[in-house]
This record gives sequence, structure tokens and C-alpha cells, in this order.
Amino acid sequence: MSEHTIPLYQLVDRTLLATLMKRTGTGASMSVRDLASQADVSRSTIGNLLSGVQEAVFYPTACQIAAAIGVDVLILFTPTGRSTRHSGRIRLKAAA
Repeated sequence: MSEHTIPLYQLVDRTLLATLMKRTGTGASMSVRDLASQADVSRSTIGNLLSGVQEAVFYPTACQIAAAIGVDVLILFTPTGRSTRHSGRIRLKAAA
């Protein structure tokens, strides 16, 4: 795998994402705006995942969303078995 090939991770269940947003790892609820801000992704990405318009994200994005909610990435996402070439920089945030 080259440094510019990033695996895609598919959302397991959009209702699970919505449920976990209602009660995150800290016990607090989280809006689309809150999750997008804390995960450092666009609000449209979160909204599209919740609505089913978008089913998969790059691995770093999946990690950021899961970390913001407070769950392991494999609770919300599963590897698709595909990788996509990506020319942009990979954004990973350190766990707090």
C-alpha cells in the first residue's frame, strides 16, 4: 500500500451512529454540529452518514468520528476491503 492509498471504512449502521450520538462515551448527547467539530470533519459528512447518502469514509475520518463519540472504530465502521488513492494529506488527531 502506498502512502497515498487510504482504506475505506463503511458505517455499520446509521441508526447505531444516531443512538451513540444520543449517549456518547461520556454520557452526554452530541449534535451533528458537535460531532463534526470534535471529529474535525464537515457537518455534511456526518449528516450524509446519518441519512444514508454516504456509506463510507476514509480510515482516518472513521477513527476521528469514533474517537469523538468515545467508542472503538470497529463499533461503528468496518473495512470495505477497498483502498482509494488520495492525493491530500492524511489527517489524524492524537487521542486525548
